[in-house]
Amino acid sequence: MIQGAGSNVGKSLLVAGLARAAVQRGLSVAPFKPQNMSNNAAVTVDGGEIGRAQALQARAAGRDPVTDMNPVLLKPETDTGAQVIVQGRRFATVRARDYGAMKGQLLPRVLESFGRLCDTADLVIVEGAGSPAEVNLRAGDIANMGFAEAADVPVVLAGDIDRGGVIAQLVGTHAVLPAPDRDRITAFLINKFRGDPRLFDGGLTEITRHTGWPSLGVLPWFAEAWRLPAEDILDLAAPRPGGSFKIAVPRLNRIANFDDLDPLAAEPGVTVEIVQAGSPLPGDADLVLLPGSKSTIADLAHYRAQGWDIDLTAHVRRGGHVLGVCGGYQMLGTRIEDPDGLEGEPGAVPGLGLLDVTTRLQLKKRLSLTKARDIETGETLTGYEIHLGTTTGPGTDRPWLTIDARPEGAQDPTGRVRGTYLHGMFDSDAFRRAFLARLGATTSEMSYGASVEATLDALAEHLETHLDVDALLALAH
Repeated sequence: MIQGAGSNVGKSLLVAGLARAAVQRGLSVAPFKPQNMSNNAAVTVDGGEIGRAQALQARAAGRDPVTDMNPVLLKPETDTGAQVIVQGRRFATVRARDYGAMKGQLLPRVLESFGRLCDTADLVIVEGAGSPAEVNLRAGDIANMGFAEAADVPVVLAGDIDRGGVIAQLVGTHAVLPAPDRDRITAFLINKFRGDPRLFDGGLTEITRHTGWPSLGVLPWFAEAWRLPAEDILDLAAPRPGGSFKIAVPRLNRIANFDDLDPLAAEPGVTVEIVQAGSPLPGDADLVLLPGSKSTIADLAHYRAQGWDIDLTAHVRRGGHVLGVCGGYQMLGTRIEDPDGLEGEPGAVPGLGLLDVTTRLQLKKRLSLTKARDIETGETLTGYEIHLGTTTGPGTDRPWLTIDARPEGAQDPTGRVRGTYLHGMFDSDAFRRAFLARLGATTSEMSYGASVEATLDALAEHLETHLDVDALLALAH
């Protein structure tokens, strides 16, 4: 199990890289994360949903993603509450302060999923969540040491040197952990080093002197990480190479399933700009993309509070293009109805009015892996649907996709404003190129899937070069 001495130390990529390295050694591997918190979910082949990072790790392991890889997924809906997904299905919606009482009944489900995965693989690599140093959360824990103890899994602790204070991260974790948890940590490693790793030899010695834990090595910064699907919108917001065609994406408070942006951002001729709250939508944007949302009505209010509705109207008046995906599609319509109060008080709110459609939110969630076709070009594509509600109205009489011969999506009479429930469509290279070319972008012959695979191979080689992978794998039992 890879745990972190803090949040965002790079656990997800470490697990993905180790999974690919183990596969290259001839092992069958499965990733596992007992509890994840993310609104960026993936639809699995067994009809549920898991965290997007576990789907990438499954890909690194050469496996289809299944719900057992992430049995508990928390999807924040407000600052104090989240939807709880258990083994791929909605289980409850709870306030954060009440979740602790629920964890005891979730541990058996977590161990059940873990056991099934262990039956299918030579090696299961587990990712923790946050940090075990949060000892105030230890009672009933299912994400870090509580799971490791229940499943009897040895732990490797990773520290993030890029933030500074990594010696304190690791030594401090040793100091605050109770002895049984401390003894479960078998080794440590340092991640995200910039420069000559040998300069930290003395640091490794100090950490071992204070903790007794052996070092597995110092991992330099992996510069190609941006080529892999991002689980955190902050990873996409970081500067990256780009071109003259600009796609502006307003950052919603509950942005969800924004993996639609990864293949667009990977195009050399495209720049994806994440627009932060308080900043206007850029006037030179060629396309404004409204992403998915876990709380569409609340995020629509946030959108209006930034003045982005005014900016978007001006963008359309200038001849700009707009694409709404899932929650963004719902926002583009004339009205969003929530008669059952799924997102708050029952009622309805006006949409942005750029598509002549109305959305009615409903409790039943649609989860499906999907094949579709672009009506205009005939290009086929794959994607997935993960949403509440149905959208109807005259705008849907102008679909631009079909799914199993069923019309999908809507557009305005000009064809410059479009919406769809289909996520992941830009992974399909021919469709992505045709879509961008239609808007005037310069496209490349890049294969997004091949790029991800090559980057996973490079990540595995990076780990093999700088970490003692033999010693790490030998810890498993």
